[in-house]
Amino acid sequence: QVQLVESGGGLVQAGGSLRLSCVASGRTFSSYTIGWFRQAPGKEREFVAGIRWDGAFTNYVDSVKGRFTISRDNAKNTVYLQKNSLKPEETAGYYCARDKRLFQNTPMRSWGEYDYWGQGTQVTVSS
Repeated sequence: QVQLVESGGGLVQAGGSLRLSCVASGRTFSSYTIGWFRQAPGKEREFVAGIRWDGAFTNYVDSVKGRFTISRDNAKNTVYLQKNSLKPEETAGYYCARDKRLFQNTPMRSWGEYDYWGQGTQVTVSS
């Protein structure tokens, strides 16, 4: 059974930074693309960033480009999301998820393409 555990959320002022971590169980972590999503109350789940299984390709939603950086350390079964210049409208629960397919080259933006999810970590950005 695969488990994903997020951490690193919290309360931060607008313009501040946070680094989220997603630690996965299992020996096949390095074979799977990972995505970060966020969901605010009353809103749909939104793709934020994704990273290919080998770390060689990343993609982002336009609104976070230049401010967020996704990375991974396969030796530690961990994916990171560094978030800088945070905005109040980015207050949400942040979730990491594993793509359904082995060796998926392009991180998909649809949450339906992911099968295992973490429990989420809350990020609150105050104005």
